Amino acid sequence: MARKFEKLRVKMSPERRRRNEEETAKKLLDLTLQELRQNVASLNQDDLAEILKVTQGYVSRLERQDDMLLSNLYAYVKALGGEVEILAKFPEHEVRITQFNEVEKLKAALSPKRKQKRTA
Repeated sequence: MARKFEKLRVKMSPERRRRNEEETAKKLLDLTLQELRQNVASLNQDDLAEILKVTQGYVSRLERQDDMLLSNLYAYVKALGGEVEILAKFPEHEVRITQFNEVEKLKAALSPKRKQKRTA
C-alpha cells in the first residue's frame, strides 16, 4: 500500500528534510532544454515553436542537439521567459562573460550584408 509523502516527511528528522530540499533544488538546476521547457515554462513544443516562429520539428531537433549556436540558445531561453548567463569557472574565481549579452546585435553584425535595390 502506498503512503502519502507528506506522512513520511513528517517522520523525517529536520536534517533529513533539509538534505532533501537541497537535493531537490540542485536537481532543478540541472535540466535539459526539454526539461526546462516542460518543468519551468510548462510549454509544449508547439507553443514554443509559435513563440519562436519556427516549426515544432525545429524545436524538437534543437532540444536534442549536443552543440548549438549561442544565438539559438539565447532565443530558446528568452522564449521561455528567461535569460542566459555564461560563467567561466577557474580554481580561484569565476568570471561572467558578457561578450554575448546582446546576441541579436551580434547576430546582425555577423550576417552577410544584403545589397539594397536602387530605385531610380
